[in-house]
Amino acid sequence: MRNVLFVVSGPSGVGKGTVVKRLLCRKRFALSVSCTTRPPRAGEEEGKAYFFVTREKFEAEIERGGFLEYDEHFGNYYGTPRAFVEERLKESSVLLEIDVVGALNVKKSYPKAVLVLLVPPDEETLKERLKGRDSESDEEVSNRLSRAKFELGQAEKFDYVVVNGDLDTAERELFEIISKEENAE
Repeated sequence: MRNVLFVVSGPSGVGKGTVVKRLLCRKRFALSVSCTTRPPRAGEEEGKAYFFVTREKFEAEIERGGFLEYDEHFGNYYGTPRAFVEERLKESSVLLEIDVVGALNVKKSYPKAVLVLLVPPDEETLKERLKGRDSESDEEVSNRLSRAKFELGQAEKFDYVVVNGDLDTAERELFEIISKEENAE
């Protein structure tokens, strides 16, 4: 059995976090921890939620190729530390839950990564899920749906696509993909 970097991605509201949490209860993975330049929020622990670093340290890591992927949002950097992931891969498979652009960037810098795109059964279901979270305004929901169209349009660049219409089925399909890839020669 081989250790594999699995990248689970998909549009906001598709259920990535829920499926990943369920997988973590079912199988032992190392969960990747990202770096960020933003300050910690209440309750966030160093090395669990994120690795919190200065902008200068983050930019130095960019220069030396220290990230599998990174991006800047709202004035703060976020990135997946290469050394952290590679160290964890020595012990077990690693699960990384990130956005679609980040996933595609991981594949460029680490071609052996297995990309899984989690998709909704249809646009209406995604809209209902986003509205049901009650955490975004109508405008934010609309923006997320527009972004989702772009993200879903990248499906052919992923190794697998899993429809999350039923949580149990999506979890089972993802688990089967993981087992297949870990047992591949």
